[in-house]
Amino acid sequence: MSELINEYLGRLKASLSDADPATIQDALCDAEEHLWTALELAREEKPGISDSEAIGAEIEKFGSPEEVASAYRQIESRIRLVPGTRGAAGKSASSRFFGVFTDPAAYGAIFYMLFSIITGTFYFTWAVTGLSLSAGLIVLIIGLPFLGIFLLSVRGIAHVEGRILEALLGVRMPRRPIFARKGLSWKDRLMSLIKDPMTWKSILYMVSMMPLGLIYFDIVIINFSLAMWWILRPVLEYIFDLPFAQIHDTVYYTPGWIMPLVVVWGVFWLFVTMHMAKGLGRMHTRIARSLLVRD
Repeated sequence: MSELINEYLGRLKASLSDADPATIQDALCDAEEHLWTALELAREEKPGISDSEAIGAEIEKFGSPEEVASAYRQIESRIRLVPGTRGAAGKSASSRFFGVFTDPAAYGAIFYMLFSIITGTFYFTWAVTGLSLSAGLIVLIIGLPFLGIFLLSVRGIAHVEGRILEALLGVRMPRRPIFARKGLSWKDRLMSLIKDPMTWKSILYMVSMMPLGLIYFDIVIINFSLAMWWILRPVLEYIFDLPFAQIHDTVYYTPGWIMPLVVVWGVFWLFVTMHMAKGLGRMHTRIARSLLVRD
């Protein structure tokens, strides 16, 4: 890498030190791609031009690191992620608890928990199959190209997952794929993928998504089923004659005076399940950002 580009990126990162890590990653990727593209074009048009002349002229057009950092802060201030319940901090505990049904973030979290069993299974299968085939084919002539294609696919899947997380859970994730120079040979690009910790952290995330997806799906389905089982007790018992429980040949029905309490408990548990899904969503965003966002 050109030392001038490296120095510029270092200054830009320092200028954005208080920004979101995903914002920093996007800014660095944009700047690196822009400067490298400009440098390569300048070398083609003027073969004898020095890197300092080419990059210096481009920086004047692109802006100093401080100016670019300021522009990114302004852009980020206008971007709104998935809205949550407005004014939640000023509300009472009861308002926050019962207001979860008007919180879009809760529905986004529930949908992600249910959807994660599909994506988690796919991510796990893709990662394990790709690693296994790469290890088995490494001794053949197609082994290294196959490994390169697999690692590139991992980067692509990680980027798509970040977009899903941002859309459903409202967490800021990188919007730009990690920049890779186009002029590198396939061997150099493969080595950069292998040496980059983000590649292996993305694989770790993909492998971990299968057990996490199963846990999320089971928690949401089981708790929603329990809530509806209690809420619908009058319909199930008085219309369909379904007992509350059956042990061997003995059936148990809900006493009439307890029935309203059972229904109220079911409604209460429905609210609990919504909050539980939101909590799982917040926990998962921390896992995702630790593995899918560059430090």
